[in-house]
Amino acid sequence: MYLLNINVDKIKKLAEDDRLFEYVINQLEQLQSFGPLPGIILPMLEAFLPILPLIVFVLANSVVYGLFKGFLYAWIGTAFGSILVFMLVRRLGQKRFFKVIRKNKQVRRVMTWLEDHGFGPLFLLMCFPFSPSSVINVVAGLSTVSRQQFILAVLLGKSVMIFTVAYVGSSIVSFAQNPVKSIVVGVCILLFWILGKFIEKRLQRKAEKRTGQNG
Repeated sequence: MYLLNINVDKIKKLAEDDRLFEYVINQLEQLQSFGPLPGIILPMLEAFLPILPLIVFVLANSVVYGLFKGFLYAWIGTAFGSILVFMLVRRLGQKRFFKVIRKNKQVRRVMTWLEDHGFGPLFLLMCFPFSPSSVINVVAGLSTVSRQQFILAVLLGKSVMIFTVAYVGSSIVSFAQNPVKSIVVGVCILLFWILGKFIEKRLQRKAEKRTGQNG
């Protein structure tokens, strides 16, 4: 149980006095006997508790586990958490609570936008560290966006986001200070977007082919 013994109030207090990063690193170091699980579970919890600081978890992972393993654990955790939230909302979407959310005008607007554009906006939203990923997961779950499109956007978009945070560092100012890093991140976003669109089109063609055969 100690593995999940993260006090939310304590985290909020630590965030206010800039000691959160050190606190998370200390927690991960104390839990190294559990292997990669702490580095995976903390980012996964952020999908359910948006108050938790995903960026801090990613940076702390990189310090404790190293760049590659830290990136991998954070990516697995946040991707799995996002997909799990999406699947739960998709399954429970007809419950009264979610029906109320669905009636909200802003939620309806975002749902329509996602349904009209599919993979593209989902991927871009997942790429940015400060986008409200937990809200995106819920709205996508309430929409008619296909599971394949969402999972593809999460796997590729989150990999870009996690890589960006781990590679560039804790300050977005690094983008302006180091043009090479900016170019690398920009190229990665473009390549993953192209890859995602290619896979999306293949999935659509297969779906259309199956529909034609069944018809």
